[in-house]
Amino acid sequence: MTEQLELYDVTIIGGGPAGMYTAFYSGMRDLKTKLIEAKDELGGRMLIYPEKMIWDVGGVTPILCEKLITQLVQQAKTFDPALVFGQQITGLEKQEDGTYILESAAGERHWTRTVILAIGRGILRMAKLELEGAERYEVSNLHYTVQELEPFRGKRVLISGGGNSAVDWANELEPIASEVTVVHRRDQFGGHEKNIVRMQASSVKVRTPYEVTQLYSSNGETIERVTISHIETGEVEQLAVDAVIVNHGLKADFSGIKEWGLNMDEWNVFVSPKLETNLPGVFAAGDFAFYDSKVNLIAGAFTDAVLALNSAKLYTDPEAPKVAYVSSHNERFKEKNKALGVHE
Repeated sequence: MTEQLELYDVTIIGGGPAGMYTAFYSGMRDLKTKLIEAKDELGGRMLIYPEKMIWDVGGVTPILCEKLITQLVQQAKTFDPALVFGQQITGLEKQEDGTYILESAAGERHWTRTVILAIGRGILRMAKLELEGAERYEVSNLHYTVQELEPFRGKRVLISGGGNSAVDWANELEPIASEVTVVHRRDQFGGHEKNIVRMQASSVKVRTPYEVTQLYSSNGETIERVTISHIETGEVEQLAVDAVIVNHGLKADFSGIKEWGLNMDEWNVFVSPKLETNLPGVFAAGDFAFYDSKVNLIAGAFTDAVLALNSAKLYTDPEAPKVAYVSSHNERFKEKNKALGVHE
């Protein structure tokens, strides 16, 4: 059956920052590369917050997430990897010669020498507000992500949640909304400390430990008021709102990957310092991979990508150099430099 399929040196599953950089670095190592993404576009979890400012990528001054995605996509395509969209990989079958067949939920098959799992938290779905009738307001003023800030200008905004995104949205909306209230079930927030301090020092109203317990609408189309209830005392308050943003976390769907026999917990696969999983020829990078010195930053995802790809290269060719030559001395960039008008 494999003779009908094209064999790739490495197949990357996942098109977030780790997957995209893996595709680029794989080209630096002259490997025949395929990247498979379950959605119809690259970007991964970064697509959730396109208007967020990214500050912590080395050598990159503060940049809109949307622009960073564009640049990562352009970089990923440098060496023309095969890109496959809209396929959720569920199956893994090892062949007698040590190669693998990957199978999607719809039955498509892919043949590869090695696999790099850059699937982040799996296929992510927003945890919905679990109140009767809440779904009817999703077409008006109940939001589960913030794609643009401008629609909230001058409005009374209530944010339900206490993670990174909730805190970030509060800080981004505070200068343009007429009022921002954050409601969280716990006294402690889960965002980055600096961002929490910034939120608490601003005009954002923080209500903890509270939760949203009821939505009110006189026209049945838009939320006009909400009831919030104190978690411990049951005390209730009503707040007038123009928009409600819910950030109750994400639900992960790893599909059939959890059945592969990987050494993993609910969210992560455990890997060696070389980003090897317990399955020969299968590696991991980015949020999905866990090891003792893990760095949960986009910059850390890039390092994971390099380590995983180097391991994949040595798996297919044990005599190969352990790392790629740096771009200033890498033969693969000579023609590309000439195209940019750079002559060495």
